[in-house]
Amino acid sequence: MRLGKVVKSNSHCDYVVQLDDQMAVADPPQADDFGFGSFVKLDAKDRHWAVGLIYNSLLVNPFLNNGPRLSSEPDPLFTPDLINETQTLLGVVLVGWLERQGEVVYGVQGIPRVVVPVNTEVSTMTPEEIYRFHVTAEGRSQFSYYSHLLRCGGSFAPQLTQQVLKEIIDANLFTGADQRALEILCRELSWKTTMSAMR
Repeated sequence: MRLGKVVKSNSHCDYVVQLDDQMAVADPPQADDFGFGSFVKLDAKDRHWAVGLIYNSLLVNPFLNNGPRLSSEPDPLFTPDLINETQTLLGVVLVGWLERQGEVVYGVQGIPRVVVPVNTEVSTMTPEEIYRFHVTAEGRSQFSYYSHLLRCGGSFAPQLTQQVLKEIIDANLFTGADQRALEILCRELSWKTTMSAMR
């Protein structure tokens, strides 16, 4: 599902996405579609740019009023339009991208080398795409953006990383030793977060 478009960046791997509203599309995304920790992909019509995670949201009302304002002075001959200038912005940290070799789709995890252009479309990822992002070209599981997420995931980085781990575990994307390794990593992060909060 399309969420919106890139409007700016704060750094090479930290992008701001403006959420589509009812003025932009007929069926705008609902609150459950863009939750904290959601995987998103940044795509143009002819190119896939990156995979990211929603790590923050910001509600913007530039005039701090209670509703839309008139677009012009009242005119007896014309009815002025109402402009709704409130926006929802999403902070997205880039964690890699998807590659394709023939029929095989796999993830390359890390900071993308390219700069994602303004107005690039941002959409939610399907469970299959999330799984593919966590698999190497050889079919092995991977979670190598762990440390990058802890450094660049904003002020909620530990909670974000823990939530992502928990969702991957609960989705049963992996089995056996891979699943156990994720569970151990999640427990260790939970313990570290708890201990640091107690200091």
